[in-house]
Amino acid sequence: MAEAKLRFGVVTGANKGIGFETVKELSSYGVKVMLTARDEKRGLEAVERLKECGLSDLVIFHQFDVNDSASIASLVDFVKTQFGRLDILVRRHDYMILNILNNGIQFQFLTFSFFMAN
Repeated sequence: MAEAKLRFGVVTGANKGIGFETVKELSSYGVKVMLTARDEKRGLEAVERLKECGLSDLVIFHQFDVNDSASIASLVDFVKTQFGRLDILVRRHDYMILNILNNGIQFQFLTFSFFMAN
């Protein structure tokens, strides 16, 4: 039988709610997931809650703010360094309509650039 391929995912806005549950579900299927949140304390607390479920080996945290271009670039670099590729991207962050036009497009472009570079 062929060895299962490890998959890598990123879930933005994942310290609570649907984002948190998405990380929990993906990691329960063996996906190595990067949980992101704007607030570092809340993000690390979310990772601690996942550790209590026995999922700590599959979840890592990275602080991320879709409204900050430096944060977007940092996330892309971190994904390249930690994973080398990205199989799953779930965008669960909250943002206003204006940010969709400004930073949302930038986030999509940087994500596309990452995929094209690999």
